[in-house]
Amino acid sequence: MPKGKIIKALSGFYYVLSEGQLIQCRGRGVFRKNKITPLVGDEVVFQAENETDGYLLEVSERKNELVRPPIANVDQAILVFSSVEPEFSTALLDRFLVLIEYNRIDPVICITKMDLASSHEAEKMKEFAAQYEAIGYPVILTSSETELGIEQLLPYVKDKISVFAGQSGVGKSSLLNVIRPDLELKTNEISSHLGRGKHTTRHVELISIGDGLIADTPGFSSLEFMEIEAEELNYCFPEIEKTSENCKFRGCLHLSEPKCAVKEAVENNEIPLYRYEHYKDFLQEIRDRKPRY
Repeated sequence: MPKGKIIKALSGFYYVLSEGQLIQCRGRGVFRKNKITPLVGDEVVFQAENETDGYLLEVSERKNELVRPPIANVDQAILVFSSVEPEFSTALLDRFLVLIEYNRIDPVICITKMDLASSHEAEKMKEFAAQYEAIGYPVILTSSETELGIEQLLPYVKDKISVFAGQSGVGKSSLLNVIRPDLELKTNEISSHLGRGKHTTRHVELISIGDGLIADTPGFSSLEFMEIEAEELNYCFPEIEKTSENCKFRGCLHLSEPKCAVKEAVENNEIPLYRYEHYKDFLQEIRDRKPRY
């Protein structure tokens, strides 16, 4: 039986890429019975009489999956944030990073609209870039207008399934249009009243770009920490996890415990204060979460 990868799901159809051909398939009733929903990114076994009349027979085991956006087997998330319009937010970036770390997906931080940043704003972006790079995250400063950083971004895309994620209006579609102009993805102007863009992407689809596959997604509709437990948050901040090895108490939450290496590192400016503050905010949010029954 032929094998392939689902690269688009739309209106009950799954479009499977197999040996350079795109086959339109439906899911078999057995999937519904077993409560399996095929996702974009899934490796599948299928049968087809022709290019428009196929059926999915089997979905291979996934290495990961995201619920919103619904996609499987993601290698990395390219987190797209603008330097201005909308304003760069470390709190929102750290929220994305925690969710990506929890799902064991490699993040790449991409800061757009550098051509619109003032000299002061550009310097601030470079400072933030240096701080996140010190943690271990790749950071690329880009501009869709001047094509700054595009060549730097392409090697990260090669031979991988990547999710482009970020809030509306940061320029995800504009960036993809620069990398592959024939896409002509729709972009919207920022609403001056709302300070953000309207969603222009309606479904998840893997697009062949720069020798890799990129999902231009409608964005994360939920940024809540519904699955993460308080004791796990530590592992979603790499610098805090590494430093916590030196805490006196095992299972230290880095709040009021004595001889906490993390708090000491914050006081010594070895961990940025805003990262620690976000850790505490997220921890409180998890603790305040209503229990699920």
